Amino acid sequence: MAIDVSHESGTTFRVVVSDDEGSSTHLVTVMPSDVDRYAPGATPEELLEAAFAFLLAREPRTSILARFDLPVIEQYFPDFADVMGRD
Repeated sequence: MAIDVSHESGTTFRVVVSDDEGSSTHLVTVMPSDVDRYAPGATPEELLEAAFAFLLAREPRTSILARFDLPVIEQYFPDFADVMGRD
């Protein structure tokens, strides 16, 4: 499984997840406050790589929303902030 993160524009990032079956593309909004909360000192790209690794450990890439704000992950997985804080 490969996770490729690139800056789209403003606070929006494109995340492409690829595996042997194909790929999926996701547009994710990451605010500076999200980085401060979930991964202080990291770049938005590093945070997104960790966030998608978290998601992919719990669901297939095809179940991940196509467009979302990063904090939405906590609505589906309440332990997201705790797990991100451990890295």
